[in-house]
Amino acid sequence: MSNLMNTVEQNCDSADAPCSAIETILSPRVANLGGFSVRRQLPTAKRKMVGPWVFFDEMGPAEFPAGQGLNVLPHPHIGIATVTYLFEGEILHRDSVGSYQPIRPGDINLMVAGSGIAHSERERPEITATHHRLHGLQLWLALPQEHEETAPAFHHYPEDDIPAVEIDGVPVRVMIGSAYGVTSPVLKFSETLYLEATLKTGQTLALPQAPERAVYVASGALRAHGSELPTHSMTIFSRQPGVAITATEDTRIAVIGGEPLGKRFIEWNFVSSSKARIGTAREDWRAGRFEKVVGDEEAYIPY
Repeated sequence: MSNLMNTVEQNCDSADAPCSAIETILSPRVANLGGFSVRRQLPTAKRKMVGPWVFFDEMGPAEFPAGQGLNVLPHPHIGIATVTYLFEGEILHRDSVGSYQPIRPGDINLMVAGSGIAHSERERPEITATHHRLHGLQLWLALPQEHEETAPAFHHYPEDDIPAVEIDGVPVRVMIGSAYGVTSPVLKFSETLYLEATLKTGQTLALPQAPERAVYVASGALRAHGSELPTHSMTIFSRQPGVAITATEDTRIAVIGGEPLGKRFIEWNFVSSSKARIGTAREDWRAGRFEKVVGDEEAYIPY
C-alpha cells in the first residue's frame, strides 16, 4: 500500500520497559484516511526497524457501505518487498509486471519492488457492490544491499500453502521464515521472521529466537515479564532466551523479526540504503519513467 500519511515516521510514543527481556513498548500513530483508520508502528523516532522490517501498518477494521471501498491509485516502490495480509475482506492487486490478484484472508502476497515497481490496491466490483469490511496488515521488508536493485516481481501464496503448527495448544502460522520446526515457502532475501498466533485467555506461548523480534497485539491483551501489553501495542523483545507471552484475554498477535540490515532511508514509498537512489526514484516517478500498472494505466498518485 502507498504511504498515505503525510510523514513516514510516526512520533515517538513509547515507554522504556521495566525488565531486560523487553526493550521497548511502542504505541501506534493513528490516522483516519477517509473511511478507515491506519495504525502505524514502524518506523518510529525511537525504533526504525525490527530485523529487516522497516514499516508496519494495521489498516482497519473498516466498514464500507455498498458503492464504497478501498481505492489506492497506482504508486511506486523501490528497495523493498511489501507483504499484505488480511484478517477480513479482499483487495485487488494490480502491478506493472502484469499481476492481477485478489488478496483474501490467510493469503500471503509478497511484492518485490527491487529496482522499481508500481501497483494499485482497489476492490473488485462485486465486492464494492455490497456492504463489506476490510482489516489487515501492510508490512515492508527492506532488501539487503545486494538485492535492492533486483528485478521487480510478485508472488502469491494461498492460505493452504502457509504451514500451521500447534504449540502448547496455541495455533501458530509461520508466514515467513522458520520457527517451531517448520519453514514457510514464502520467498525471503535475508533472515526473516513473521508469525501469526491466536491465544485464548490464560494460554502462554514461548517466542522463537531471532536476532531481533517484536510482538504486535492486533486484538486482545498480553502479559510478559511483568509488563502489560495492550491492544495495538508493539513490544520489542531482547535476544534473552526463554521469553514467553501470556494472554490475559483472547488475543491475536503478529510476531516479526530477523537479522538487522543496517540503516535505510525512507522517503514517501521509496526505501534505500542510498539517499541518492531515492532522489533518482523520485524524479523517475515525476517524469513518468516507471512502468505503468497493467490494466490500471490512467490515474496515479503524484509525488
